[in-house]
Amino acid sequence: MSSLVLAHTRYLLIEQIRVPIGILAGAFFPAVAMLAFVVPFAGQDPVAATTATGSLMLFGAMSAALTGLGVAVSQERELPWNPYLRTLPAGPFPRFAGRILATLAAMLLSVIPVLVMGALFTEATITPARLLLGLGALVVAVVPFMLMGLFVGFVLVSKAAMAVSQLLFFPMAILGGLLLPPAVMPEFVQALSRYVPTRGAAELIWWAIAGMRPDAVSLVMLACWTGAMAVAAAWAFRRDEGRRFS
Repeated sequence: MSSLVLAHTRYLLIEQIRVPIGILAGAFFPAVAMLAFVVPFAGQDPVAATTATGSLMLFGAMSAALTGLGVAVSQERELPWNPYLRTLPAGPFPRFAGRILATLAAMLLSVIPVLVMGALFTEATITPARLLLGLGALVVAVVPFMLMGLFVGFVLVSKAAMAVSQLLFFPMAILGGLLLPPAVMPEFVQALSRYVPTRGAAELIWWAIAGMRPDAVSLVMLACWTGAMAVAAAWAFRRDEGRRFS
């Protein structure tokens, strides 16, 4: 089974590298935001620069997880190769696991430009241990968005999946404090921010890289969103399988 997972992962990675626009787009927008807003306005404050770097790393990773995965799955469903794979005796697990691992690889590639800019052009500081902890927190933090991407991909056709994933992505990024610190947002936005998954994900990363005390409500809501998206993604997969293969 592990060899099948690795084979699918390798195939999907090659597929992404051959058409790298998704990876480049996921890395481009956080890097531009870093250069335009963080470097000139928060670059000299070590704590602000460190947390802002973490926020924009999450921004890029979330794009790869939600938009990239949602569009990839929806496009895959429209190809004649997909029904054949679904009939193989190995079952859906190797393909699913390969898709998740390939998405994680694309996600880690997308955060490199922001990480390099934070190291070179700001006063952001981090120890090797906290950097590893931060990357681990990033992987955990994007799980609900990957599940959300799977849900979108299994429910919608590719054109609709692109639009819906973008409509979900940007409001959650703004409300979660990825583009502006939560403290500078209006009070009603700050109150709402605690209940979106992006805020809990950001709190987890800020704790990992800067030692900031996380908001308990935000972390609980992140766990709730993760559970809800897992149920939704499983339902969407079974619904798709029942409609196309029954």
